[in-house]
This record gives sequence, C-alpha cells and structure tokens, in this order.
Amino acid sequence: MTGEAGGEVRGAVPGPVTGPDRAPVSSLADLERAVAERRERPAYGMDALISCDRLVRIFTADGVEVQALQGLDLLVGKGELMALVGASGSGKSTLLNILAGLDVPTAGAASVGGYDLLAMDAASRLRYRREVVGFVWQQTGRNLLPYLTAAQNVVLPMQLAGRTGGLRTKRQRTARATELLGMLGVGYCHDRHPGRMSGGEQQRAAIAVALANSPSVVLADEPTGELDSATAEQVFASFRTANEELGTTVVVVTHDHAVANAVRRTVAIRDGRTASEVVRHTEVDEHGQESVVAREYATVDRAGRLQLPRDYTDSLSIRSRVLLELEPDHISLWPDPSQPPQRTEESQDG
Repeated sequence: MTGEAGGEVRGAVPGPVTGPDRAPVSSLADLERAVAERRERPAYGMDALISCDRLVRIFTADGVEVQALQGLDLLVGKGELMALVGASGSGKSTLLNILAGLDVPTAGAASVGGYDLLAMDAASRLRYRREVVGFVWQQTGRNLLPYLTAAQNVVLPMQLAGRTGGLRTKRQRTARATELLGMLGVGYCHDRHPGRMSGGEQQRAAIAVALANSPSVVLADEPTGELDSATAEQVFASFRTANEELGTTVVVVTHDHAVANAVRRTVAIRDGRTASEVVRHTEVDEHGQESVVAREYATVDRAGRLQLPRDYTDSLSIRSRVLLELEPDHISLWPDPSQPPQRTEESQDG
C-alpha cells in the first residue's frame, strides 16, 4: 500500500504458502497444481480494448529525471465512455499522449486495440494514429486546418488513410463527412471555415474529424477547457452521441466536474498511478424512480499497492507505515501507535 504521506506497506509477517484458493500448500504436487492454475488464468487485460500494465514514463532534462508515470495500471473496456482526472503533473496527459501514439513509454506494457505501444515501428505507429485512435486537443485551433471547411477537415483523414480507410471515392468521403457533422449537430457548418465557427462548433467539428476513419477509441485532452458551461455541455453531448450511436470508446481527460460526473466511470490519477475510481450506476427504488448512484473505490495495482486519500492519512496522522490485519471479509488498517501524532502548523507556530 502507498499512503501519499508515507511509504509502502506490503503486508504483515508472511504466513504459510497458499494456492489460488488460499488453501495452504502442503506438498510439491499442491504447489505444481497451484502454479498450473495460475498459468491458465486469462492474461491481464486480455479482454480490454486499452491495457496499461505497470506503465512507466521517465523524462530527463538537464540530467534530472522526472517520473511522470510510476507503474500505472489501467484497463478500459470496448465501448466505455470514461474520464481521467487529476491535478496538474499527475501524469494524466502523459498517459493520453502514450495512448495516442504521440509518446513512447519507458517501461511496462501498453496496448490499444491489439497494438503493442512499445513495439511499434514508425510505419505501424503512423497506421495506428490514422486508423485506431482519434484525438481532440483542448485548443480549438489545433484540431482544424484554418484554410479548409469543416467538411474538408473531416475528409482529410480519410484521404490520408488512402485505400486502407475503406472509403475510396470522393463521393463516399463527402457523404461520410456530411453524416458525421449532422450527427454531432453542426451540419450547418459543412461549408464554413473555422474562422466563421464558434469555439463549441469547432470542437464538435473536431470530434467529427477524430471519428472520420471509424477509430476504436477517441481520446480528448481537456476538450471543454476553453468553453463556457453551456457550450461544454453541447461538446460532451457529442462525445456521448459518438459513444452511443457508433460504439466508439471515448476517454476524456478533464478538470470539468460536470463532465467527470456525467460518465459511468471516472479514474483519478495521482503521482503517476491510478489512485481511485468513481463508478456510477442507475438504481430503481420501490416507487419506480430512477437515480444515479456513485461510489468511490481506491484502486489496487498489480503489485498490490493502493494510495490512501490524503485527508484520511492527515486525519489519522499516518506518515510512513500502518498496521494491517486480515479479517475473513476485509482488511483492517491502523496507524502505527509507536509514531507520535503529527504536529499541526498551529502547534508548530505556538
């Protein structure tokens, strides 16, 4: 376990060796059976569209190393609409750039739609960015070429994909562009250049561009960051439309609480690792009334670590270690009684 205020806790005094069903291993035959059962388990992330396993990204500047991702684990299923949140410097934008094929991890494993993001050569990476992922930037000016109309911007990725894109004729590509712009509510911008479009219209046209080649996943980095709340709601509605009508997986990095609260799953990243998830589902009460119920979970990575919320560790003066005890249906956790309570700023000043 990792508390933000402290170090890692790997468990109490080791007990007897156990198999996958937690039964004690009493013989070599039992151990061999346990190992065989473990090998037969599905591989991590086998059924996920996006799989990140202990992902590491280290940047070096002036001889100083900065770990943007520190063993991050993440699974995203096909057809999900989810949000990534976190403070500046948490690693969420680094993760998005890796998933977009714009950056390469330092270590670990990552795959999207069957593409190994660490093993692709230049040609595979180009094909991946054209066919597998679509990307929407926060800055509206980065998403559209100013000298092309909205429809021409949408057609361009199809032209670049060439024969592999499936739409070989100009008529097919134009029809596809018209369909996407209309579906996202900006069909009237078909022949407008970006300079004659509002910020919200530009972002919805940008989503159409990202969808042009029918990608498996659309990634968006703060797509509503420069928009007012009403316009941001329209833009997010376009992502929802793409997800529901086309089945496209959508991953949005955002600081917008309205966006983060409108998806079924919100993953928080802190210090280069996934820290918690909020999962929402619909419940129906005895009167037939539907309501959305949200529950927050701490995430446990593949090494068995979790990050304790900062307000929890502060309130219990947890700094470097905790006591653990395994109960039949839960794990009990207590502050280390041998450590004195952490002094507050008021006591230090006094």
